[in-house]
Amino acid sequence: MSVALLLTMALSAGVPGARRPQSASRVHQLQASPQTVVVGYFSAQAKPILRIASEDIVEVDTLITSEPEGLRQMGLPESEIQRSLINITKEVTDQGPGGHILTGPIFVEGAVPGDALEVRILGVDLAVPYGYQACRADWTFVPSNCQNPRARVIRLDQKKMTAQLGPGIEIHLHPFFGVMGVAPAPEAGRISSNPPGNYGGNIDNKELIAGTKIFLPVRAEGALFEVGDGHAAQGDGETGGTALETSLRGRLQFVVRKDMHLKQPRAETSNEFITMGADRDLVKAAKIAVQEMTDFLMEKCALPRTEANRVAGIVADLHIAEVADESVGVYMTIPKGIFASDCSGNHGLQ
Repeated sequence: MSVALLLTMALSAGVPGARRPQSASRVHQLQASPQTVVVGYFSAQAKPILRIASEDIVEVDTLITSEPEGLRQMGLPESEIQRSLINITKEVTDQGPGGHILTGPIFVEGAVPGDALEVRILGVDLAVPYGYQACRADWTFVPSNCQNPRARVIRLDQKKMTAQLGPGIEIHLHPFFGVMGVAPAPEAGRISSNPPGNYGGNIDNKELIAGTKIFLPVRAEGALFEVGDGHAAQGDGETGGTALETSLRGRLQFVVRKDMHLKQPRAETSNEFITMGADRDLVKAAKIAVQEMTDFLMEKCALPRTEANRVAGIVADLHIAEVADESVGVYMTIPKGIFASDCSGNHGLQ
């Protein structure tokens, strides 16, 4: 389907920003091509390649974060290298400082600075039967562990959703998008896709699999959402330099939230609420995530700050999302099960 047709479908979707029942949500198909991706950056000046209404669904393709030549050097047969990846590498010359191929930007009608963009991750599927893992001294948390071969292809069993990492080592795959983000404020200019930040970006949060939601603070009109950096699996920290990198297909629903005003990204799984922080300093990133959790508890349950801090310290868990991407990503989780159906105003968690 052409980008022009997608734009026509989106523009005919109704009143900008209007909420519609899910049954009326329009579904858009968005394939990765030289015309539908940006390489390596987020920017409020980036030209949107798709306009949608709030509550619309986008079925989106994303591409593995590697140039074709790198895959060839790892021994991947030419017949398995995606043609779209080859075309993008040849044709997209306007590239930012980061290395990710990101599908987008997607303009969500009605989203303005001060809102939040809720992204419902309805589905994430493997697009190819392989991934790779690579290390480099400036990516790998313990550089001395990065020795030859520095990169290799790893086969993925798409039926069993497993991969063999070595003799007797079989892992279950949990695919997710490493990069999900919106444009920064216009005055920030063009920023790299490499680090995470308060706009989302390369957050590498392994919890954000199918069935979860991420909430991103909108800082530019239309939000200008971009997605990519598919991971078939990753451990907290991404300490080896990369995750198990692959191409993915996703089904995402976008909802403009006028009732949420965020400083940092947040997320929600079936069992937990998640707050996030990012900074070049691990301690500062952790403090951001903790402060966000404290603020969340104050908002949700009308708790005084001291009580919210107490609950976070007793119940919530602090995790390192990644240490490989210029800034460190930290997230904090708290179980949904501790909350009464409505804890606001009673200062008690049941």
